[in-house]
Amino acid sequence: MRKPLGGLVSILLILAVTTISWKSGKITNHNNFKSGFSARALLEKYISNIYESAHLQESGLAYNVFDKAVTGFMNLKASNKVPQTSSVLTVVDLGKSSHEKRMWIVDMLENQLLVNTFCAHGHGSGDDMATRFSNKIDSHQSSLGFYITDNVYNGDNGRSLRLDGMDAGFNSNARQRAIVVHGADYVGEDAIGALGRLGRSYGCPAVPRSISEQVIDLIKDKTVIFISGNDNRYNSQYLDKEQAAAYVFPSQGNNNVLASM
Repeated sequence: MRKPLGGLVSILLILAVTTISWKSGKITNHNNFKSGFSARALLEKYISNIYESAHLQESGLAYNVFDKAVTGFMNLKASNKVPQTSSVLTVVDLGKSSHEKRMWIVDMLENQLLVNTFCAHGHGSGDDMATRFSNKIDSHQSSLGFYITDNVYNGDNGRSLRLDGMDAGFNSNARQRAIVVHGADYVGEDAIGALGRLGRSYGCPAVPRSISEQVIDLIKDKTVIFISGNDNRYNSQYLDKEQAAAYVFPSQGNNNVLASM
Protein backbone atom coordinates (compact mmCIF):
# COMPACT_ATOMS: atom_id res chain seq x y z
CA MET A 1 0.00 0.00 0.00
CA ARG A 2 1.52 3.27 -1.11
CA LYS A 3 -0.98 5.86 0.15
CA PRO A 4 -1.22 6.94 3.79
CA LEU A 5 -3.45 5.06 6.21
CA GLY A 6 -5.81 7.11 8.28
CA GLY A 7 -7.60 6.98 11.61
CA LEU A 8 -8.68 3.57 12.80
CA VAL A 9 -7.00 1.77 9.92
CA SER A 10 -3.60 3.12 10.97
CA ILE A 11 -4.17 2.18 14.59
CA LEU A 12 -5.22 -1.37 13.74
CA LEU A 13 -2.24 -1.93 11.48
CA ILE A 14 0.24 -0.58 14.02
CA LEU A 15 -1.26 -2.73 16.76
CA ALA A 16 -1.08 -5.80 14.53
CA VAL A 17 2.56 -5.28 13.71
CA THR A 18 3.69 -4.37 17.20
CA THR A 19 2.34 -7.64 18.57
CA ILE A 20 4.73 -9.63 16.36
CA SER A 21 7.03 -11.88 18.29
CA TRP A 22 9.39 -14.75 17.55
CA LYS A 23 8.38 -18.20 18.75
CA SER A 24 10.66 -21.14 17.98
CA GLY A 25 12.44 -18.84 15.56
CA LYS A 26 9.35 -18.04 13.48
CA ILE A 27 7.38 -14.83 13.59
CA THR A 28 4.00 -15.43 15.18
CA ASN A 29 1.19 -13.19 16.32
CA HIS A 30 -0.52 -13.43 19.66
CA ASN A 31 -3.86 -11.98 18.63
CA ASN A 32 -4.16 -13.93 15.35
CA PHE A 33 -4.11 -10.63 13.44
CA LYS A 34 -7.90 -10.34 13.32
CA SER A 35 -7.57 -6.82 11.97
CA GLY A 36 -8.36 -8.17 8.50
CA PHE A 37 -5.26 -6.90 6.76
CA SER A 38 -3.60 -9.01 4.10
CA ALA A 39 -0.42 -10.94 4.82
CA ARG A 40 1.32 -8.89 2.12
CA ALA A 41 0.35 -5.59 3.74
CA LEU A 42 1.45 -6.80 7.16
CA LEU A 43 4.78 -8.01 5.79
CA GLU A 44 5.42 -4.63 4.20
CA LYS A 45 4.67 -2.89 7.48
CA TYR A 46 6.83 -5.37 9.36
CA ILE A 47 9.81 -4.69 7.06
CA SER A 48 9.26 -0.95 7.35
CA ASN A 49 9.11 -1.21 11.14
CA ILE A 50 12.50 -2.96 11.34
CA TYR A 51 14.01 -0.51 8.83
CA GLU A 52 12.94 2.43 10.98
CA SER A 53 13.65 0.88 14.39
CA ALA A 54 17.19 -0.17 13.41
CA HIS A 55 17.86 3.29 11.86
CA LEU A 56 18.91 1.68 8.60
CA GLN A 57 18.14 4.72 6.48
CA GLU A 58 20.49 6.80 8.60
CA SER A 59 23.20 4.18 8.11
CA GLY A 60 22.86 4.39 4.33
CA LEU A 61 20.99 1.17 3.54
CA ALA A 62 18.43 1.74 0.78
CA TYR A 63 14.92 0.56 1.67
CA ASN A 64 14.41 -1.34 -1.60
CA VAL A 65 17.59 -3.36 -1.00
CA PHE A 66 16.56 -4.18 2.57
CA ASP A 67 13.08 -5.10 1.39
CA LYS A 68 14.51 -7.67 -1.04
CA ALA A 69 16.89 -9.00 1.60
CA VAL A 70 14.11 -9.59 4.14
CA THR A 71 11.87 -11.19 1.51
CA GLY A 72 14.60 -13.68 0.66
CA PHE A 73 15.43 -14.22 4.32
CA MET A 74 11.83 -15.24 5.02
CA ASN A 75 11.59 -17.45 1.94
CA LEU A 76 14.81 -19.25 2.85
CA LYS A 77 13.37 -19.89 6.30
CA ALA A 78 10.13 -21.09 4.72
CA SER A 79 12.18 -23.49 2.56
CA ASN A 80 14.05 -24.76 5.64
CA LYS A 81 17.36 -23.67 4.12
CA VAL A 82 18.25 -21.95 7.39
CA PRO A 83 17.17 -22.77 10.97
CA GLN A 84 13.82 -21.39 12.06
CA THR A 85 15.64 -19.77 14.99
CA SER A 86 17.98 -17.81 12.72
CA SER A 87 17.57 -14.08 13.36
CA VAL A 88 20.66 -12.50 11.77
CA LEU A 89 20.52 -11.04 8.25
CA THR A 90 23.51 -9.59 6.41
CA VAL A 91 23.05 -7.17 3.51
CA VAL A 92 25.79 -6.05 1.11
CA ASP A 93 24.99 -3.34 -1.44
CA LEU A 94 27.55 -3.33 -4.23
CA GLY A 95 25.55 -0.61 -5.94
CA LYS A 96 27.39 1.75 -3.61
CA SER A 97 30.92 3.10 -3.93
CA SER A 98 33.65 1.20 -2.13
CA HIS A 99 34.25 4.45 -0.22
CA GLU A 100 31.02 3.75 1.66
CA LYS A 101 30.27 1.28 4.40
CA ARG A 102 28.13 -1.09 2.38
CA MET A 103 27.74 -4.14 4.61
CA TRP A 104 25.03 -4.25 7.27
CA ILE A 105 24.42 -7.02 9.81
CA VAL A 106 20.95 -6.78 11.32
CA ASP A 107 19.40 -8.61 14.25
CA MET A 108 15.86 -9.20 13.01
CA LEU A 109 14.64 -10.21 16.46
CA GLU A 110 15.90 -7.15 18.31
CA ASN A 111 15.42 -4.73 15.36
CA GLN A 112 19.03 -3.69 15.81
CA LEU A 113 21.91 -2.86 13.49
CA LEU A 114 24.84 -4.87 14.82
CA VAL A 115 27.57 -3.94 12.33
CA ASN A 116 27.94 -1.48 9.45
CA THR A 117 31.30 -1.75 7.74
CA PHE A 118 33.28 -1.68 4.50
CA CYS A 119 33.14 -4.62 2.08
CA ALA A 120 35.29 -5.38 -0.95
CA HIS A 121 34.15 -6.53 -4.38
CA GLY A 122 36.02 -8.62 -6.93
CA HIS A 123 38.69 -6.90 -9.02
CA GLY A 124 37.01 -8.26 -12.14
CA SER A 125 33.87 -6.32 -11.22
CA GLY A 126 35.36 -2.83 -11.48
CA ASP A 127 37.46 -0.28 -9.63
CA ASP A 128 35.66 1.89 -7.09
CA MET A 129 32.24 0.78 -8.33
CA ALA A 130 31.22 -2.80 -9.04
CA THR A 131 29.64 -2.83 -12.50
CA ARG A 132 30.17 -6.43 -13.66
CA PHE A 133 29.08 -9.62 -11.94
CA SER A 134 29.65 -13.27 -12.72
CA ASN A 135 29.16 -16.79 -11.42
CA LYS A 136 31.99 -18.12 -13.58
CA ILE A 137 35.03 -19.80 -12.07
CA ASP A 138 38.19 -17.67 -12.39
CA SER A 139 36.19 -14.57 -13.35
CA HIS A 140 37.37 -12.81 -10.15
CA GLN A 141 34.05 -10.98 -10.19
CA SER A 142 31.53 -10.64 -7.39
CA SER A 143 28.33 -12.68 -7.58
CA LEU A 144 24.93 -11.30 -6.65
CA GLY A 145 22.23 -13.08 -4.72
CA PHE A 146 21.39 -14.93 -1.56
CA TYR A 147 24.00 -16.93 0.33
CA ILE A 148 23.89 -19.11 3.40
CA THR A 149 26.91 -19.10 5.66
CA ASP A 150 28.52 -22.36 6.71
CA ASN A 151 31.60 -23.31 8.72
CA VAL A 152 34.68 -21.37 9.75
CA TYR A 153 38.16 -22.47 8.68
CA ASN A 154 41.70 -21.12 8.59
CA GLY A 155 43.00 -20.52 5.08
CA ASP A 156 45.35 -18.30 3.09
CA ASN A 157 43.45 -15.23 4.32
CA GLY A 158 43.34 -16.35 7.94
CA ARG A 159 40.09 -17.16 9.68
CA SER A 160 37.43 -17.37 6.99
CA LEU A 161 33.76 -18.30 6.58
CA ARG A 162 32.49 -20.55 3.81
CA LEU A 163 29.41 -19.53 1.82
CA ASP A 164 26.90 -21.44 -0.28
CA GLY A 165 25.18 -19.55 -3.10
CA MET A 166 21.44 -20.13 -3.35
CA ASP A 167 20.73 -18.57 -6.75
CA ALA A 168 21.39 -20.88 -9.70
CA GLY A 169 23.27 -19.12 -12.47
CA PHE A 170 24.15 -16.15 -10.30
CA ASN A 171 26.14 -17.37 -7.28
CA SER A 172 25.75 -21.15 -7.25
CA ASN A 173 29.48 -21.66 -7.93
CA ALA A 174 30.48 -19.95 -4.69
CA ARG A 175 31.96 -23.13 -3.20
CA GLN A 176 33.97 -24.00 -6.31
CA ARG A 177 35.20 -20.40 -6.53
CA ALA A 178 36.14 -20.32 -2.82
CA ILE A 179 33.96 -17.24 -2.27
CA VAL A 180 34.22 -16.69 1.49
CA VAL A 181 34.03 -13.95 4.09
CA HIS A 182 37.50 -13.05 5.36
CA GLY A 183 39.47 -10.13 6.71
CA ALA A 184 41.82 -8.15 4.48
CA ASP A 185 44.28 -5.30 4.98
CA TYR A 186 43.10 -3.76 1.70
CA VAL A 187 39.63 -3.11 3.16
CA GLY A 188 39.14 -0.06 5.38
CA GLU A 189 39.82 3.64 5.69
CA ASP A 190 43.60 3.21 5.41
CA ALA A 191 43.20 1.47 2.07
CA ILE A 192 40.88 4.18 0.82
CA GLY A 193 43.42 6.81 1.87
CA ALA A 194 46.24 5.00 0.05
CA LEU A 195 44.42 3.86 -3.09
CA GLY A 196 41.54 6.28 -3.40
CA ARG A 197 39.22 3.27 -3.07
CA LEU A 198 39.14 -0.10 -1.36
CA GLY A 199 41.40 -2.87 -2.54
CA ARG A 200 39.63 -5.72 -4.32
CA SER A 201 39.29 -9.44 -3.80
CA TYR A 202 38.91 -12.42 -6.14
CA GLY A 203 35.16 -12.10 -5.65
CA CYS A 204 34.97 -12.52 -1.88
CA PRO A 205 33.01 -10.06 0.30
CA ALA A 206 36.14 -9.26 2.29
CA VAL A 207 35.87 -7.00 5.35
CA PRO A 208 38.38 -4.98 7.40
CA ARG A 209 40.77 -7.29 9.22
CA SER A 210 40.18 -5.36 12.45
CA ILE A 211 36.53 -6.41 12.52
CA SER A 212 36.62 -9.73 10.66
CA GLU A 213 36.52 -11.89 13.80
CA GLN A 214 33.40 -10.11 15.01
CA VAL A 215 31.71 -10.32 11.62
CA ILE A 216 32.44 -14.03 11.21
CA ASP A 217 31.26 -14.88 14.71
CA LEU A 218 28.00 -12.98 14.21
CA ILE A 219 27.05 -14.57 10.88
CA LYS A 220 28.55 -18.09 10.92
CA ASP A 221 26.55 -21.33 10.99
CA LYS A 222 23.59 -20.94 8.61
CA THR A 223 22.62 -17.29 8.45
CA VAL A 224 21.54 -15.39 5.33
CA ILE A 225 23.61 -12.94 3.30
CA PHE A 226 22.11 -10.93 0.45
CA ILE A 227 24.52 -9.27 -1.99
CA SER A 228 22.82 -6.65 -4.15
CA GLY A 229 24.20 -4.74 -7.12
CA ASN A 230 23.28 -2.81 -10.23
CA ASP A 231 22.46 -5.64 -12.64
CA ASN A 232 19.00 -5.88 -14.19
CA ARG A 233 19.60 -9.51 -15.11
CA TYR A 234 19.48 -10.68 -11.52
CA ASN A 235 16.39 -12.54 -10.39
CA SER A 236 15.68 -15.07 -7.67
CA GLN A 237 12.96 -17.48 -6.65
CA TYR A 238 13.47 -16.17 -3.13
CA LEU A 239 12.13 -12.72 -4.04
CA ASP A 240 8.54 -14.02 -4.10
CA LYS A 241 6.77 -11.52 -1.84
CA GLU A 242 3.51 -13.45 -1.57
CA GLN A 243 5.30 -16.60 -0.47
CA ALA A 244 7.27 -14.69 2.15
CA ALA A 245 4.10 -13.02 3.43
CA ALA A 246 2.31 -16.36 3.70
CA TYR A 247 5.19 -17.71 5.77
CA VAL A 248 5.30 -14.78 8.17
CA PHE A 249 1.52 -14.32 8.50
CA PRO A 250 -0.05 -17.68 7.56
CA SER A 251 -3.37 -16.92 9.22
CA GLN A 252 -4.08 -14.00 6.89
CA GLY A 253 -4.57 -16.01 3.70
CA ASN A 254 -5.66 -13.87 0.76
CA ASN A 255 -7.93 -11.55 2.73
CA ASN A 256 -6.99 -8.08 1.52
CA VAL A 257 -8.88 -5.23 3.16
CA LEU A 258 -6.35 -2.73 1.86
CA ALA A 259 -6.93 -3.54 -1.80
CA SER A 260 -10.02 -1.37 -1.91
CA MET A 261 -8.52 1.57 -0.06
